[in-house]
Amino acid sequence: MNTLKLQTLEDAILGFLENYEQIVDSGEFAAQHGFSHDEIMSVIQSLIGSEFVVAQPISRIERWQLTAEGKTYASNGSPEFQLYSAIPSEGISCAELKTKLGDLVFKIGWQQAIKNKWLEMGKAQVSRKVDHVEDNVKAMLLKIDDGEALDQQDLDALKRRKLISPIKWNGYLFNKGPKYARERKKPATDLTRENLSGGTWKSLEFKEYNYSAKGAPVEGGHLHPLLKVKQQFQMIFRQMGFEEMPTNNYVESSFWNFDALFQPQQHPARDSHDTFFLREPCKTRTLPEDYVERVRHIHESGGYGSRGYGYDWKREEANKNLLRTHTTAVSSRMLYALAKKHFEAKKYYSINRVFRNEAVDRTHLAEFHQVEGLICDRGLGLGDLKGVLGDFFSRLGMSKLRFKPAYNPYTEPSMEIFGYHEGLKKWVEVGNSGMFRPEMLLPMGLPDDVSVIAWGLSLERPTMILYGINNIRDLFGHKVDLQLIKSNGICRIGL
Repeated sequence: MNTLKLQTLEDAILGFLENYEQIVDSGEFAAQHGFSHDEIMSVIQSLIGSEFVVAQPISRIERWQLTAEGKTYASNGSPEFQLYSAIPSEGISCAELKTKLGDLVFKIGWQQAIKNKWLEMGKAQVSRKVDHVEDNVKAMLLKIDDGEALDQQDLDALKRRKLISPIKWNGYLFNKGPKYARERKKPATDLTRENLSGGTWKSLEFKEYNYSAKGAPVEGGHLHPLLKVKQQFQMIFRQMGFEEMPTNNYVESSFWNFDALFQPQQHPARDSHDTFFLREPCKTRTLPEDYVERVRHIHESGGYGSRGYGYDWKREEANKNLLRTHTTAVSSRMLYALAKKHFEAKKYYSINRVFRNEAVDRTHLAEFHQVEGLICDRGLGLGDLKGVLGDFFSRLGMSKLRFKPAYNPYTEPSMEIFGYHEGLKKWVEVGNSGMFRPEMLLPMGLPDDVSVIAWGLSLERPTMILYGINNIRDLFGHKVDLQLIKSNGICRIGL
């Protein structure tokens, strides 16, 4: 409805009510003034909202219409008449009659025909009880379809069988409301300079303000549970005097990811089923050649008391680019850079993403976070590693630790770490640890008496334990419930 017509209808209603004190029927008003009732209803609803009129909804049945089932019977005849007509003079068995009519027509027609006493049952067949019947149901339906009136008893019979449905007319009984006025003025929402200078503010009607209404909630960013737990880990590392390693390069060469860590080129982790290799650029451009040669020699022939792996080391394998499978690749770079300077003891940590070609399930993703810490100093031993681990995990709320021997290509000895979780009341695997092998450290150029102790764990596993999440896909990825991000609680690492 256009604005001009809306205003015309509104003026007509308000003008009519000005000198009329009785209740007005919206249908009668529309008919008397030649307006569409639907348009009148729309204007009345608008006037109700502004309290210019008060109104009471009214409803009445305007006429009856056939339902889909009723239309079928009006066309084909009622089921009882169809059933009666299908019975030959000599009779027929129920099974044959049912096949002839179909299940639905037989079922409904049988009930009604029995009720009307049209049928007679024998031992094996059914026959007609009366010689002639009229299809009154079809006749009544045709009258309804033609707009003819039926008495109430016939209407009730058709309604019970759901063959007709009402078409209702809805309208209003209305009269003046508490804020009635001959003309509706749009209330002003602002006081302008022109209003003040021209004096028009005196006659303005201002929109009422609701001072107790709340403003729209301000949407802002929310910290993901992983970020909260990450911040807690960072705080613990910094309290222990660690400095963060740069972990912004997700793409790494096989040399730094595997070879520098004394991981043989035939190791299963280098297979494409376990690692994402890059198609472009597929190879690294630069590597420190002198260091590469020492790494090649330690792999092929050994050294520093090691026999090596005794295979033909291939440079093209070392040059392959990949998505790093662990942040230990960053550790190898940092230790090599440390070896090129005057040695000083260092504590490093990193928390960032790593990538492995894993089958995705409730506990594994192809992309996850690794938390890693290492200490590089002279004369470190296994006792130092266990002591640091005790300090680190006690700050996580796990003061009871157990260690299990393990194997890693670049650490010896190696230990899996288990901690007793007071909340879960059980021992849980929390990480892996070990001392970097001489075959990894000495080719870098580090002094002979320098040792490196290191440990690592995932970020997702402790986060899932802290927040009671059973499926890793509910924590990280496209299936995450955004409400979890908005409403997750404060991270409290500990008991």
